[in-house]
Amino acid sequence: MSKKTKALLYNFIGFALFFLPSYYLIQRYGGLTLTGYFIPITAFVISTILAPKFQAAQTRDGEKLFMKWMFLKGVKEIK
Repeated sequence: MSKKTKALLYNFIGFALFFLPSYYLIQRYGGLTLTGYFIPITAFVISTILAPKFQAAQTRDGEKLFMKWMFLKGVKEIK
């Protein structure tokens, strides 16, 4: 599996790990203020902000996978 495919898969998994709980919590506790399409849209925005971002980049040593997350300082290399 290439690094770009891994980055795409990790991005999806990271997004899903934040989307599903936030969707449930918004649906459960935000019932009076958010209805209809606003529930998944709000969960999408929350997940997009909180989920870690993965990217494959070509370096001198070959292709590497990097991660950036708002809860970690800087960019981390994934082995």
